[in-house]
Amino acid sequence: MLERLKKEVLDANLALPKYGLVTLTWGNVSGIEWDKKLFVIKPSGIGYEKMKIQDMVVVNLDGKIVEGKRRPSSDTPSHLELYRWFAGLSRGREISGVTHSHSKYATVFAQAATGIPCLGTTHADHFNGTIPLTRLLTKKEVADGYELNTGKVIVEKFQGATNSEKSLDPISMPGVLVRGHGTFTWGKSPMDSVHNNLILERVAEMALYTLQLSPTATALPDYILGKHHERKHGSGAYYGQPAAAKSKRR
Repeated sequence: MLERLKKEVLDANLALPKYGLVTLTWGNVSGIEWDKKLFVIKPSGIGYEKMKIQDMVVVNLDGKIVEGKRRPSSDTPSHLELYRWFAGLSRGREISGVTHSHSKYATVFAQAATGIPCLGTTHADHFNGTIPLTRLLTKKEVADGYELNTGKVIVEKFQGATNSEKSLDPISMPGVLVRGHGTFTWGKSPMDSVHNNLILERVAEMALYTLQLSPTATALPDYILGKHHERKHGSGAYYGQPAAAKSKRR
């Protein structure tokens, strides 16, 4: 079942240590098959060097294991809540992969309880503004469904937790910091969600060094931020090659 997706999810998980995004087993990647309403995720606590395609676990959107002999990642309820949220969005099914990591520099920002400001065009090319930070979970949320509630506070943040916060678009903002915890990113495939996690980590590193050199550094002006993001992701995007040219390439 879902053999191709299992291979994609395995490859994406193996990319986490390759890119230096995880230590030991501190991270996970999942991928979803929307037509079947099933997602695949890595097993809990298995070293990446030992992981095989048969270790991948298939889960439905009710949170039930459909296939697999291993216990799924302990963060499975967080992924589940995100996929349920994406399913209800107009463009949510364009998102088909989720990555969670405790990457070094991004986690520094999460522990410092600050979002990552957009200080330059590298950031703007991929994240349309400050990378958001969730609130802390309450004592009750931790005691009763910790991982599920981790997903819920992410959704809450993007929906606008208070009247003073605007809602955020997960397509143009493909990642978040969970306060005191780490990162979640998503993308159009499992590997794309890993790439977004890597980009988030790199812009976090650049932001940290920038703020050390210049504590008064200010965010990139909106007109530059908008230009850089739109030229890659907007309706008139012109970065890269046209689709027709890509399809003819051998």
